[in-house]
Amino acid sequence: MKATLTAGLVGMFLALSSCAQVPEQRPRLHNPDFDRELTRLLDFSVPLLGVDSLYRQAQDYIILDARTREEYEVSHIPGSVFLGYPDADPEVMETLPKDRPLLLYCSVGYRSERMAERLRKAGFTRVFNLYGSIFEWANRGYPLENGRGETTDTLHTYNRAWSKWVENPKVVRVW
Repeated sequence: MKATLTAGLVGMFLALSSCAQVPEQRPRLHNPDFDRELTRLLDFSVPLLGVDSLYRQAQDYIILDARTREEYEVSHIPGSVFLGYPDADPEVMETLPKDRPLLLYCSVGYRSERMAERLRKAGFTRVFNLYGSIFEWANRGYPLENGRGETTDTLHTYNRAWSKWVENPKVVRVW
C-alpha cells in the first residue's frame, strides 16, 4: 500500500513537472498565426517564459541574446548580454553561474532553444526560452536598445521573410 502510494505520488509529481514544457502551457502571442508557426518550429524542450513575465521580472534573470553580433548591435532587450549563435561567446560562458535563472532569446525562439539545450547539457539548471523572443517583445511595444545602449525603434529581423512577424508599426525592420 505504502509503495503504491509513493509510486503514485512520484508519478503525479513527474506529470506535473513536465507540464511546464508542453505546448498547451505556453504563453499566448498577439498573432495566432505567429503562435502556430512557433508551435511548428520549436521542440518545447526548454521551459518557456512569456515576454510580459520577463518585462515585469527582468531583474530575476540573466538575459542572454542568442543571435549574431550584427543583430545584437542593431537592437536587443535592455540589460541582455550577447551570447551568440551558433557558437556561444566563451568569455560569457565562463562568467555564467550554473544556478542562476538564465533567459535566452533570439528572433523567434528557435536559436535560443538550441542554445538553451546546450546550456542545460553543460550543467546549467535554471534555463528558460523567451516565447516569441524579441519579435514578440517588440510587438508588445517593450523597449529596445542598440549596441551603444541607446533606445531604438529599429529591429534586425534576420531576413525579409521573417520580418512579417514583427507587426508593431512603430518598429523599423532591417535585415
